[in-house]
Amino acid sequence: MPSRTVLVRHPVALAGVLLTTAAAVVFFVLLIAELWGLFDNPYAGLVVFVAVPVLVVLGLLLIPFGMWLEHRRLSAHPSAEREWFVLDFRSAGIRRRAMLVLALTAVNVMIVLLAGYGSLHYMESPEFCGQTCHTPMHPQYTAWQDAPHSRVACVQCHIGEGTRAFVHYKLNGIRQLYHVATGGYERPIPGVVADFRPAQEVCGTCHWAGKNFGDTIRIKREYADDEANTETTTILQMLVGGPGVPTSSGRAIHWHADPRVQVEYVSTDAERQTIPYVRVTNAQGQVREYTAEGATPADNAKGQRRTMDCIDCHNVVAHRVAQTPEEAVDRAIATGRIQRGLPFIRREGVRLVKASHATDDAAARTIEDELRQFYTSAGRSADPGVAGAVTSLQTIYRRNVFPTMKVTFGTYPDNLGHITSTGCFRCHDGSHTAKDGTMISAECEYCHKMIEPRP
Repeated sequence: MPSRTVLVRHPVALAGVLLTTAAAVVFFVLLIAELWGLFDNPYAGLVVFVAVPVLVVLGLLLIPFGMWLEHRRLSAHPSAEREWFVLDFRSAGIRRRAMLVLALTAVNVMIVLLAGYGSLHYMESPEFCGQTCHTPMHPQYTAWQDAPHSRVACVQCHIGEGTRAFVHYKLNGIRQLYHVATGGYERPIPGVVADFRPAQEVCGTCHWAGKNFGDTIRIKREYADDEANTETTTILQMLVGGPGVPTSSGRAIHWHADPRVQVEYVSTDAERQTIPYVRVTNAQGQVREYTAEGATPADNAKGQRRTMDCIDCHNVVAHRVAQTPEEAVDRAIATGRIQRGLPFIRREGVRLVKASHATDDAAARTIEDELRQFYTSAGRSADPGVAGAVTSLQTIYRRNVFPTMKVTFGTYPDNLGHITSTGCFRCHDGSHTAKDGTMISAECEYCHKMIEPRP
């Protein structure tokens, strides 16, 4: 048998040695730069922890492959050597080569381990979820950055603890990576995760489900399309309460999360907006079943059965897209980001962000050009509020409209209410009736009371 030294002389094996050596050096240099914070590009992690280590492994595979090719070439000649290769550690040369091979093997193993750890850590970062997978997850990543949970990493909600959850979600991630690479993902990305874990596991590590909020006040400000942008104020006394803790009215919205009560329902669509059947087990163990008008047992059997928890109402809290352009512009005016004193700003703002545009850049240009043109014709071009309004409207558009992913205002229903989507009325619509004739209440003051604003 030819010696290993001879076999390594094959061009493929030599290429493997050179590739492995060069990639190893590049890996350590880039790793040091990454640890020093010299990279801020979202794709840096892919290069450092995926691309370069892949070259190291490829080089290692080329070495034995080249040796096999050289062995096959030499074996084709009758004069080829047939002696077994012997490691004679009495030879100083053999000892040096063995130590070199062991050292290089240890280095390569360390590279692979570091790359494996680094790649797992990097693929759990929000930057990887939102920027590396830029197109499909861009809407969610953009909304997450401006949400109350912007300091909570994606994996803290979307990946459970333990080995089983880790393996499950990583395998699911491989499937998603394939869809990203082939462009086979849905547009828009579905807003409901079918196998999303129970809310107690997802939210319970930070939020105490038993907290009593009592009666809370919510003020909603809306503006008209007239010249003065006339304001209408709605004040609601929300009967939130807490699990097992009623409000002053004796009721509580958070009764739905009471651990002593179990609310089960059947949904017949992926977004969980159509609920034909509800089953309630109260604290005394009594069961009552409600069926929507026109629903049949066959329809209920085809749907997905689920036990209600916090996420059924708070379904977009981590990355919320505004439900309507009117809502987004009203909020900007109410918070002072757009000056209410600009004539017709509410009307013009809604018109501009509602219009369809091919790209974000095209939208930004159109919003600026048309708004400035409108106020120039009205003699208000020098008004400093115009520039601020332009910036705010451009931000509203970029924050809520993503043409490539077919995401726009209202694409993802918000179940926390019932003004812009079905929300509460999925069950509280006055059509869900039990056999004894009782209904799931649809009265407005069942959950909130209107408070007249003071003059």
